[in-house]
Amino acid sequence: MRNAFAKVLTELAKQDSRLLLYYADIGNRLFNPLKEFAADRTINAGIAEANMASMAAGSAMMGHKPFIYTITPFTTARNFEQIKIDIAYQNQPVIIVGTGSGLSYANLGPTHHSFEDIALMRSLPNMNIVCPADADELEILMPQLIALNKPCYFRIGKKNEPQVHPSRPDLKFGKAHVMHQGEQIAIIATGTIMPLAQALYGKLAECGLSPELVSLHTVKPLDKEYLNGCMSRFKHVITLEEHNVNGGMGSAVLEYFNDQNHQIAVHRFGIPDHFIDQVHSPDDAREKAGLTLDAISKSLTERGVL
Repeated sequence: MRNAFAKVLTELAKQDSRLLLYYADIGNRLFNPLKEFAADRTINAGIAEANMASMAAGSAMMGHKPFIYTITPFTTARNFEQIKIDIAYQNQPVIIVGTGSGLSYANLGPTHHSFEDIALMRSLPNMNIVCPADADELEILMPQLIALNKPCYFRIGKKNEPQVHPSRPDLKFGKAHVMHQGEQIAIIATGTIMPLAQALYGKLAECGLSPELVSLHTVKPLDKEYLNGCMSRFKHVITLEEHNVNGGMGSAVLEYFNDQNHQIAVHRFGIPDHFIDQVHSPDDAREKAGLTLDAISKSLTERGVL
């Protein structure tokens, strides 16, 4: 997915001279094509992420459309104060890109895991949050984020994420994308965990249920129209994300239903509220976190859903 980001940014930068990239001494070769024609707009800020965020905010105030890019915990948690004050409070159109989100850097341990970033970013006023499921979603949504002209957190994967759509989907910022329509139960997933959501969709269908599968690529703002429909159509909603089960997309959905005073059953699946270490791959980390089809199916059986 990071290759798709670099490719799309390069093409968009050819069309719009206001686009800038600040990166924290990572992906140097990745951005070589961009440097070939826009070296002055491809800025290595060094391992100084807080400074990078403030630089981007300043350039946005001058009329530019800046991106900041590095590994997710370093582009969100490390410079949170600068994002809060310089970008969100000033309502500047900076796109904060977190690459290798969730457990993508599993073997590097908790320093490189990011399962608090959605919670951090959605707590900020003026901040928008988009989590594409694959390279297609990234390519479609990225120009829409630039046109939005507001602060945005763009949570992307690392590499080799599978395509989840059989054909190019019609995606709109802020609108849930229904991949398969159904009844009785909705599976709402965000980001690169979508292949697991698709496997769960198949499992529920095999059990005689009629599940609906949704890519909720925009976590903030929530698609209230879709969620309002859920309240009248479904008895159960399953949320799935590679993020702490507390504070993420599932929490946002649960909070919305609660605010509407609607007692729909919401089953949240994500990373448990503890650190994960001593793992050697993303799949190993997901198994330890209980983000597997078997673990989720067992939990749903215990809850009387299956």
